Amino acid sequence: MIRVPELIERKRDGGELSSDELVQLMLGYAKGEIPDYQLAAFCMAVYFKGLSSAETYALTDALIRTGETVDLHGALGRKVVDKHSTGGVGDKTSIAVGPIVAACGVPFGKMSGRGLGHTGGTLDKLESIPGFRVELTTEEFIDQVRSVGLAIVGATADLVPADKKLYALRDVTATVDSYSLIAASIMSKKIAGGADAIVLDVKVGDGAFMKARADAERLADVMIDLGRRAGREVVAVISDMDEPLGHAVGNALEIREAIATLKGEGPSDFVQLVVEASTQLLVLSDLGLSREQAHGRVEQALADGSALAAYERWIAAQGGNPDEAALPSAPVVREVTARRAGYVRSLGAVQVGNAALRLGAGRRAKDDRIDHAVGIVSRKKRGDAVAVGDALAEIHAHDEQSAEVAADEVLAAYEIADDEPQERSVILDVIAA
Repeated sequence: MIRVPELIERKRDGGELSSDELVQLMLGYAKGEIPDYQLAAFCMAVYFKGLSSAETYALTDALIRTGETVDLHGALGRKVVDKHSTGGVGDKTSIAVGPIVAACGVPFGKMSGRGLGHTGGTLDKLESIPGFRVELTTEEFIDQVRSVGLAIVGATADLVPADKKLYALRDVTATVDSYSLIAASIMSKKIAGGADAIVLDVKVGDGAFMKARADAERLADVMIDLGRRAGREVVAVISDMDEPLGHAVGNALEIREAIATLKGEGPSDFVQLVVEASTQLLVLSDLGLSREQAHGRVEQALADGSALAAYERWIAAQGGNPDEAALPSAPVVREVTARRAGYVRSLGAVQVGNAALRLGAGRRAKDDRIDHAVGIVSRKKRGDAVAVGDALAEIHAHDEQSAEVAADEVLAAYEIADDEPQERSVILDVIAA
């Protein structure tokens, strides 16, 4: 049996822990045999001293061993793909990527989470669809990926249970900002969820967890290494989150934008990211496609309606109504108008995200109830020309008072300048093993 204080002391002093020690530490913590205060001390030691590549993988493997795993490849006899985002404002990418990939004949299986902060997570956005079920058993999850080609569900309580406890502990002990702990948390869930190939959307900028590009690239490198060690193929797309992604921020509003994108009518930055992530997943799949061929398949699925049809089959399979008209709408819609002419130099992602949060589109605490109908639609974004009185954005609110407050916050998020800013791509880099 390990002596936890000795492990904490060794890590505090820059020493290395063995795979067996980390497994025992996580198993003991998951079972309640090791108290929070000792794991808090361990996390703080890791925060200051870091983990080696071998230790980071050992921790990832230890987290996986505390719960069940899903064998999608064994059940389907096919290579199954997945996508994960590190999170941002207006990020509804998986909801569009999944149907595109499925329409191209590649099975897509994703276990997702809920949001805490600016807006809901993928599950919260999907729950704005009347009747949609996010809680499926493992058997139902596998069956749906097999029959429909696509499922996005909530992670079961038995999937990496130690990570849920550890994440909550890190959140209240100022130890979230550790590359090794972040990477182990993300990749333990992705590996346990059963996908063979994973595209990571690592966001950087004002509205992202990582503010500097070098930090985002370092995190991507760590996660790619973990995937390689676990026998998974991983590609990371580094994407810009200095302004909200697409136009819509808010749960039902983002579902509408995902549907518009599948119809070929989405915002250019969002379409660019969706197409790139889908293309990368097809290249990683068992179809044996070159990048050029994969890109062509993605474009075809959007153009011929098969991606939209895949979306409708998927939503119906999980009990939801795929008709856009069934989505909830906010009773109050207020325009935010420009007070000067010029060009949009910037649109602060965090300011827009916080305005959406105060409208009720996100959570401050994990038990907060989300209003699926409210949110913000940014009609003008970086580089767009504006005249006095032009609509910059729309506020979707449940009452006039909250709409007025949000309108002031969103107006303050816009910086209008005389000169047109230089055009910038939402995709900053693509990193493979």
